[in-house]
Amino acid sequence: MIAAFEGWNDAGDAATSAVEHLALTWDAVPLAEIDPENFYDFQVTRPTVSLVDGVTRKVEWPTTRLTACRLPDAEHDIILVHGIEPNFRWKAFCAELVAIALEHNVSNLISLGSLLADVAHTRPIQVTGSAHDSATAARLGLTSSTYEGPTGMAGVFQDACVQAGIPGASFWAAVPHYVSHAPSPKATLALLHRVEDFLDIEVELGTFPEQAEEWEEEVSQIAADDEEIAGYIQALEERDTEDEPLTAASGEAIAAEFERYLRRRGPGSGGSRPGKDGR
Repeated sequence: MIAAFEGWNDAGDAATSAVEHLALTWDAVPLAEIDPENFYDFQVTRPTVSLVDGVTRKVEWPTTRLTACRLPDAEHDIILVHGIEPNFRWKAFCAELVAIALEHNVSNLISLGSLLADVAHTRPIQVTGSAHDSATAARLGLTSSTYEGPTGMAGVFQDACVQAGIPGASFWAAVPHYVSHAPSPKATLALLHRVEDFLDIEVELGTFPEQAEEWEEEVSQIAADDEEIAGYIQALEERDTEDEPLTAASGEAIAAEFERYLRRRGPGSGGSRPGKDGR
């Protein structure tokens, strides 16, 4: 099960955009829908009206929807949860989702989130999180979060799954707070890479790599026209270098990661092996 929730857990819409992309890529089909009546304040999260055939009005209620995906290259099928953080009765809300997970024998949960942080848009997106055991955390290269404080539905739902005996991992992408508006394709791309690492299969990335590059270039151009913003970004870059200096990966680590990449992509995927100089 892969879950993301709109709202507090979803800076730049990065997490829910990742789930939406997976649903399209994996040809997801409807599985279940949570009755929104007891969980949402419709004056805060309002229903929307759309036209059908240009005549009939259709009301769409805000809710959480689950879809199912059959992946021939994966060990398991996938259930995607695209939710809206509820306004009321969080425990009951989680209980309904957990019941669906248990009914379908879900073995692992991947919880996706994104948060605003003091990071530079020019740096690789930092992804923190947790895993159900130290071996998985090490395999995924997870940097454990030391955050303590208010949490959102992503954290609450993950805890509910753990209490029900469903282990898993959470991934949180750091979105630069000075460009917090959606979309944030660079953060979405980082989360998709983490899903790929966890499942150890190829995840089609669509146009997100190109979108991420365009996003970074656009933000850089805007920042270049404002000395104050440019200076602030430079300070973030310098602090990032001081706090987390880059370290050279070993040849064995590079080879192992490339082999995993080739295994996911398979033959005929358009990938090529690096040359002797590493390019």
